[in-house]
Amino acid sequence: MAEGSYRLGSLTLRNPVLLASGIWGESGRSMAEAYRAGAGAVVSKSIGTLPRAGYPNPTVEVLGPWGMLNAMGLPNPGMERYPEEIAEARALGTPIVGSLFGKDADEFASLARSMARTGVVALELNLSCPHAKGYGSELGQDPEAVREVVRAVKGAVSLPVWAKITPNTHDPAGLAEAAESAGADAITAINTVRALAIDPTLARPVLAHGTGGLSGPALKPIGLACVWSIFDRVRIPIVGVGGIATGDDAYEYVLAGARAIEVGTAVSTHGVSVLGSVARGLEEQVRRGGFPDLDHAVGAAHPR
Repeated sequence: MAEGSYRLGSLTLRNPVLLASGIWGESGRSMAEAYRAGAGAVVSKSIGTLPRAGYPNPTVEVLGPWGMLNAMGLPNPGMERYPEEIAEARALGTPIVGSLFGKDADEFASLARSMARTGVVALELNLSCPHAKGYGSELGQDPEAVREVVRAVKGAVSLPVWAKITPNTHDPAGLAEAAESAGADAITAINTVRALAIDPTLARPVLAHGTGGLSGPALKPIGLACVWSIFDRVRIPIVGVGGIATGDDAYEYVLAGARAIEVGTAVSTHGVSVLGSVARGLEEQVRRGGFPDLDHAVGAAHPR
């Protein structure tokens, strides 16, 4: 996988390990570096219609070995500047999945039309950010709203459309079903879990926004459980995200039902080279598991 090509729906990637949308994919240069480090593709940070400064600092807190808490507030340059933002990565031949966010189906569809003209290979709909008021999981917790957004975007573009769903709900698999019924080409599962850290000395939240999204190792069991439940209820590919830092982590997601995986926080804590090491480690684990290729390992932990 790491040296060849891999099919994810209609896309052909060099391997199934992607850079997740988030802190690292903040510029064309960092996305290009992620691709040079071994990612099969990169997902850009989420883009909105207009530039957005995000929340004031502090926006990120490392929580020891458990992971990271962040409330960035979806900072981005806006759709008008997006082409120049990704120009360096595109010049390298990096396959870019454009992440976008909006307040309703009409805004998502308008953004999708604009982003489709920038040269991205697919769109990932951010229906799951846990800390941006009026966006993300506030919209994406409602299956009907998910269905409406995905249907609108599918009607606006011909690119593959991935719905990134939230774990901050009683039924993530129900959201995945709603997205599939509206024509989504893949499900990305999951985004961060809403969480809080308090500074006991100052007697106030550590992050300026208060609550944030928890990522990193502590998120892996939650992400695995979501992928596991989604696999039983949808037929489209699942892209697993959450706490992946090694080939073993990625292999667990594949066995649970993921056809590809995204790495986010580990790039910040382990360095960008982790992308290549995860790809190589996953390939080795598939081989050790006795599978002829990754496709045969997808969902293999489920009862037959």
